[in-house]
Amino acid sequence: MSEDQTQSHRETSQDAPRAWQRMLSGRRLDLLCPDPKDIDVNDIAHGLARVARWNGQTHGTHAFSVAQHSLIVEMICADQNPDWPNEWRLAALLHDAAEYVIGDLISPFKANIGESYKAIEIGLLEAIHQSVGLPKTVPTEITKAIKEGDHVSAYFEATRLAGFSEKEALQYFGNADGITGDLLHQLSSLKAASTQDAQTMFLEKFCSLTNNPLTSKKESAGAINE
Repeated sequence: MSEDQTQSHRETSQDAPRAWQRMLSGRRLDLLCPDPKDIDVNDIAHGLARVARWNGQTHGTHAFSVAQHSLIVEMICADQNPDWPNEWRLAALLHDAAEYVIGDLISPFKANIGESYKAIEIGLLEAIHQSVGLPKTVPTEITKAIKEGDHVSAYFEATRLAGFSEKEALQYFGNADGITGDLLHQLSSLKAASTQDAQTMFLEKFCSLTNNPLTSKKESAGAINE
């Protein structure tokens, strides 16, 4: 490389904004062109357990994390779709996994910042899927069912933790049709888990769905009322 080329390279390297994040595992994940090889479930669990839903505006000693929310959505989807293979339950668990990198933005904010955020979110989620052996995009009916589970979880989070009235929650998230019995009882007494508990439970659920030798040591109710 000539002297001029070297100088040009240095200037470009210095001027270009950093598009990657360093994880505690040592991996560097490019936000604009994520490589599945740079994604590890331990980084995902660590990050999601430390990202607060509702911008942290929830009752309790602990923030209600995206990791705990993800566990609850997986439980709701499994309850409403008992014939699902582990593949789709895993997709439900990972439906917000991109937020371990980009955080959780409340819906009113997302709706007003344009398509760039959504494009990055989709690219990250596709890479995450590839890293765990899921298809980049799941079938439309599965995505729809996961979104329904997401809304049910949001309804209970809103009314039990985030100070919404029943009327407000019905308006913005819909009702909780189809949730009965023990799961309804658990969701009705929803509490936020600690960061460490949320991280551990997320990893254990991931391991159980992917047939990892590590198995879950806690009952699923722990994801709700720990």
